[in-house]
Amino acid sequence: MPRRTPAFVSHRSAVFLSTVFAALLLLGAPIQAAAHADLSIDLENNVWKGDLDALAAHRAIRVLVPYSKTLYFVDFGGTQRGLCYDFMRAFEDSLNKKLARGNLRIHAVFVPVSRDQLIPMLLAGRGDVVAANLTVTPARSKLVDFVTPVAEGVQEVIVTGPGAPALRSLDDLSGREVYVQPTSSYFESLTRINDGFRSRRMAPVKLRNAPGHFETEDILEMANAGLVNIVVADDYLAKFWKEVYPNITLHPDLVVRTQGDIAFAIRKNSPKLQAELDDFTRSHRVGTLFGNVDLQKYLQQTRWARNAMSQEEVRKFDTMVALFRKYGNEYEIDWLLMAAQGYQESQLDQTRRSQAGAVGVMQLTPATGEQMGVGDIHELDANIHAGIKYVRFMVDTYYADDQLDNLNKVLFAIASYNAGPNRVRELRKEAAGQHLNPNVWFDNVERVASEKIGRETVQYVSNIYKYYIAYTLVQEDVARNFEKANTAH
Repeated sequence: MPRRTPAFVSHRSAVFLSTVFAALLLLGAPIQAAAHADLSIDLENNVWKGDLDALAAHRAIRVLVPYSKTLYFVDFGGTQRGLCYDFMRAFEDSLNKKLARGNLRIHAVFVPVSRDQLIPMLLAGRGDVVAANLTVTPARSKLVDFVTPVAEGVQEVIVTGPGAPALRSLDDLSGREVYVQPTSSYFESLTRINDGFRSRRMAPVKLRNAPGHFETEDILEMANAGLVNIVVADDYLAKFWKEVYPNITLHPDLVVRTQGDIAFAIRKNSPKLQAELDDFTRSHRVGTLFGNVDLQKYLQQTRWARNAMSQEEVRKFDTMVALFRKYGNEYEIDWLLMAAQGYQESQLDQTRRSQAGAVGVMQLTPATGEQMGVGDIHELDANIHAGIKYVRFMVDTYYADDQLDNLNKVLFAIASYNAGPNRVRELRKEAAGQHLNPNVWFDNVERVASEKIGRETVQYVSNIYKYYIAYTLVQEDVARNFEKANTAH
């Protein structure tokens, strides 16, 4: 089978599926759904602490990010995007090259959480780096260590909506209502201003709390719609979102915090991780080639922010969600896991065609589609149906062994989708011969796969697992955006 380019998002060779199904037919194996148990992946046990050597043993640096269309989000095409996503993906590549990790890379795994949970989850061992546009403050520095700032001299400015009163100075905020996220540095800045107002016997700013999952762009969107009048934002974020939300007004002369440093946070007593992040940040922060060209170019491109909410994209992705849910439920496989696999295969593009003849979202050959017996895979419904049915069949046929937990049943089925079940069976035997656990993919059979067939299958399984984590953790936010977009249209 021809090898594929080991890109971050690669496409499965269609030759493999034709070979698998030919073998199954020769063996008389029935291609039908059997009685089976629900398959999903438990994300609650990913708890550990330690410095870089401990993270390397787990092969993962868990990056805690807020779900934000500036910093980190999953667009309607299934693609992970954002400033923090781009930065930490570049760090992942740099770290693996420096440590000469080869095929067994350390992966940056993105864990989206609400802003009020970023530092608590870091301290609890559910994440390793907070990448969240955090301003360095004395209160935060008591809890965490900050690495070299990615940006310095950032100002927090007042932004108003179309119904706001005239504001000529910060004193005009006295007695006014400002909508603000209570765990943000903006809240700290306004609290400090209120201390000054009280000392001068002036009415304090009325701080109206935004929900914990609201990010700066969510609050700016509310101001743009006239739902709130006065808000606060970092100046660079306000300038970016002004291109998307034309009804907001920036007040660069009304500054509530000057010369702020923005940095990533890590647990205290992590000198090795700190050293690597410090070194990387110095060469990639704002003011460097990466910071000035790549990150600034990202901020100047508002097309993705506009397109993410387009009626066409909402309708397309909403349809796919319904199909992944329908067939995930029918075959008792977590639909988000199947959506993650669909993204790995085609970036959720039903028009995708490979040179080997693979078709659609799940990249199935016509011969494979015919054997699955669910209709024409050139149609979206049948394509997703066939792909999910095949994964279920693989689990029930090859990985029904009680010695395998649900996680590894799924991981081995995904590996087989890429490399073939016979090849994976050989890899498991070789793993046992090397005194590795043949029933565990990560860091066991995965090691043998890296040695024997290279990076492709290792990367394939890892990518899907990472997408699954991201999709699972942002599901509520994605649903909220769907509802908001559908209401708008």
